[in-house]
Amino acid sequence: MGERIVGNFHRIFEPDSAWAIGSFLLPDGSRWEYREPNAVVLVRNGWLQVAAVPYTRKHDRVQILDNAKHMYFSKERFAVPEGGRITFEIQVAARTVGTRPGDLYDGYVSWNLLDLETGWAFDFFTGGDTVATVYGRLPFPGARLPETGEARAFCIFHGLHDLPTAQGQVHAYRITYDQGANTVEFEADGRVVDRYEHVPDRITGFTAALGLMSEIDIEDGRSVSCHGQGVIGRWSPMRVVTEP
Repeated sequence: MGERIVGNFHRIFEPDSAWAIGSFLLPDGSRWEYREPNAVVLVRNGWLQVAAVPYTRKHDRVQILDNAKHMYFSKERFAVPEGGRITFEIQVAARTVGTRPGDLYDGYVSWNLLDLETGWAFDFFTGGDTVATVYGRLPFPGARLPETGEARAFCIFHGLHDLPTAQGQVHAYRITYDQGANTVEFEADGRVVDRYEHVPDRITGFTAALGLMSEIDIEDGRSVSCHGQGVIGRWSPMRVVTEP
């Protein structure tokens, strides 16, 4: 069994940082960055805090590019042991400013485990009054979505309405992917809140992401995801455990 702590947020702006601004290379050769130009970044007691108030970053044509406002990707792709398990653990807190009450997707803090090669995404979304898990396979730019399962691309958002939360509350999250058993399990604050079986692909690795996001459909070729709201996110260092 292997165990690692991935953080070192005090190096976030340095070349040797474990994290980089999230971005995608687009078909026209340009690169789209998930970077709010006026984001305020704070590192204290080992935790990363990012405030984007208000949101301004948007894209009028591609939904995935419009959703994330400010995001960091791990430079490392964490390999899944052949036939084994990988577990990720983190603590996350969110404060929202001017978001619509009860509407998680108007603005939230994300913790994402992404397979950018095949489009898989296992996430926790934390808002000011709601938490959700995400299980999906998405058309990331450059991803090759396999032709497996009942749908080539899909996303299941599960609001955890029985998980109490409040502005600034810290939650402990754990996601375990078992390649041998074809399962993924989500835990929040010490209890299992979601489990999916028969994952149709053998995922071989994950890129971790820390983000400030929204999830509002583009309307008539125009982004409507920024209306003066903003989000402040906090993330602890991440623990990664592999088991053969």
